[in-house]
Amino acid sequence: MSTPEPIPPPDWFRLPRPGCRGVDAKVLLNTPELVLALLRFGPNSTIDEHPAPHVIDVICLEGEGFFSVAGEPASLHADQRVQWPPNQPHRLWTESGSMLTLMVEYPMRLTTGT
Repeated sequence: MSTPEPIPPPDWFRLPRPGCRGVDAKVLLNTPELVLALLRFGPNSTIDEHPAPHVIDVICLEGEGFFSVAGEPASLHADQRVQWPPNQPHRLWTESGSMLTLMVEYPMRLTTGT
């Protein structure tokens, strides 16, 4: 039988990344194989463009916003998912609306797939 383990603090915190504005985060799981985090964007919020060495799935749970991969922008709406490939600059932001996303990061996965 498994023993329950503590999870990261369940409180929302302001994303401390330089270049971010108006984005709150809540980490749900942080393991070497999988990172799950909720990101809450208010109006006119942004995460700066940056690459990651691994695959990331972004699932929009509520609202709408925008994302870009390698400088190509597109809209993202509730009930949509996008996958960012490794080592490609990506960005996520809102304009007049708000958005709640689930970030699913695979630190061990260096290629895209389903």
